[in-house]
Amino acid sequence: MPSQQPIMTSGEHRVIKFRPRTLAKPPGDGRAAVQDNVSPHSLRRGPDDLSRFRRPLDGEVDDYRHRMVMNIAALAFTLVLTGIGVWLATTIADMRRTQDCVLVGRRDCAKIPPPQAFPPRSAESI
Repeated sequence: MPSQQPIMTSGEHRVIKFRPRTLAKPPGDGRAAVQDNVSPHSLRRGPDDLSRFRRPLDGEVDDYRHRMVMNIAALAFTLVLTGIGVWLATTIADMRRTQDCVLVGRRDCAKIPPPQAFPPRSAESI
């Protein structure tokens, strides 16, 4: 099966060079690009240093008990939220099934709980 691409003449093609408007120097320069309206001294020189998050080894002691209590509280909150989500999803699914049943025109759509299981009677008690 031949491809159905339009036939173009060489006069229809044109290559446009992309030049970013905000850069004063080409990006291949190796240094940080300087924007038109920002001085080169105000640009950040590299990624932020993470040393401000380090704790001194001889300084403040880690409160292990408080951290574990917070972890347990976060786990409990997550489990409760997950349980509520599952309950909500099953409730919505049951409501949808009942609504679909009613919209079809059936009249026996309500759920009837099963009877309580009584202990079986022995032949002697009859």
